[in-house]
Amino acid sequence: MRSYIIGREYECERLADCIDSNQSQLIIVYGRRRIGKTFLINEYFNQRFAFNITGAYNQSKDIQLRNFTSELIRTTGKKWNLPKNWAQAFEYLRTYLEECDTQEKQIVFFDEMPWLDTPKSDFLPSFEWFWNNWGAAQHNLVFIVCGSASSWLDEKFSENKGGLFSRQTCRLYLRPFTLHETESFLQSHNIMWSRYEIAECYMIMGGIPYYLNALNGRYSLSQNIDRLFFAPRGEFWDEFDHLYKTLFSNSNLYRQIAEALGSKRGGLSRSELCKITGISDNGALTKALHNLIASDFVRIARSYGKKTKDARYQLSDHYSLFYFRFIKDHEGKDPHFWSNSTDLPSRRSWEGLAFESLCFEHIPQIKHKLGISGVLSEESVWNTTGNEELGFRGAQIDLLIDRRDRIIDICEIKYSMDEFAIDKAYDLVLRNKVSAFRYESKTKKSLQIVLITTYGLKRNMYSGIAQNQVMLDDLFHS
Repeated sequence: MRSYIIGREYECERLADCIDSNQSQLIIVYGRRRIGKTFLINEYFNQRFAFNITGAYNQSKDIQLRNFTSELIRTTGKKWNLPKNWAQAFEYLRTYLEECDTQEKQIVFFDEMPWLDTPKSDFLPSFEWFWNNWGAAQHNLVFIVCGSASSWLDEKFSENKGGLFSRQTCRLYLRPFTLHETESFLQSHNIMWSRYEIAECYMIMGGIPYYLNALNGRYSLSQNIDRLFFAPRGEFWDEFDHLYKTLFSNSNLYRQIAEALGSKRGGLSRSELCKITGISDNGALTKALHNLIASDFVRIARSYGKKTKDARYQLSDHYSLFYFRFIKDHEGKDPHFWSNSTDLPSRRSWEGLAFESLCFEHIPQIKHKLGISGVLSEESVWNTTGNEELGFRGAQIDLLIDRRDRIIDICEIKYSMDEFAIDKAYDLVLRNKVSAFRYESKTKKSLQIVLITTYGLKRNMYSGIAQNQVMLDDLFHS
């Protein structure tokens, strides 16, 4: 394994287990585009494959087969005729692998396999036959399937009811880096920013290695963002269109859903989403939401005390959220927009929403700080319209941690450039939230207020209302 793989300890351990096994291995590696799937496999195996091929986006079966043949010729040094179909192509692959050393592990890597499965190509049935009829019985064969279209991999492998049912031996889902991993990645590239800057970078790009790799340590964070996103024809000027088109076949539907979810801080219920977008509440919407969730673009925010069908959908992809807020309608305007936007109200509003999303992605770190890592819990959101007769107003709780030890943490998330100070007005807001939640939830559990902030809570006559606090540094815990 190459020493400069950042994070991915679990994935590397599982790959090692597969290599050490005396049985054939069918490994599925998936995760959203730009997450580093290909990099992980290439670096872990040092690109020492018996055979590998990468699917070509939006290309015909004939071109895919031509590429396959070219790679086979390059790998073997032999002349191979262009196969008539995928069944013949896999026969070629079997013939070649049977000639390889049976005492050595033969690593085969099919990258972006969903792109190889073009309409009416019979790619998947041919692969099923290859694997079931021969591959599964080869004790030295490690076959790695990789793809960004997580929904395709789920459907064709994990949920397969035919020839590939239960055939996978290892499934690795790569998620975005945590803050800790992002900091390690940046430091490995000689980028020594403060944790406040790293958090802001994360709120723009998420923990996506491809985006982080484009940062340049010679520039400040603001200069990097201007250079990549707002400069004329900057490196990521067309990233959004490319990202959605290569991931989702009906990209306009997915963009419409993402934009609607990004417009509401607390997300939308399914019915609200349909009302805002005009999208029919049917199977196509169900599939789109499933695929967006599977690709880490959308999260389900459970509402405390409500059924699953009442859950809210939130846009969780940081880059998409940033795109809709600042990039979509910006083309041709200020090339130094981010450097000049420090005091814009729209930026303040975005920071609050993006920091909330960041916190939801670091629940384990929050629980570690609270000393409850080993305590089972359920996380949710909550809101009420209030009840004037009972004396409490409408309220919203950013994050509820309902713990098995009969305590509920009411978490308030505040993004601030300095210590956060609770004043008289905000003290009343917090007390109203506790009262409203206590009444409407009918809970008998103890309620604790937790402030999650960037630089902590400023001590004053009102700070005692918070029983605990979590700071930005705590979210960097490994």
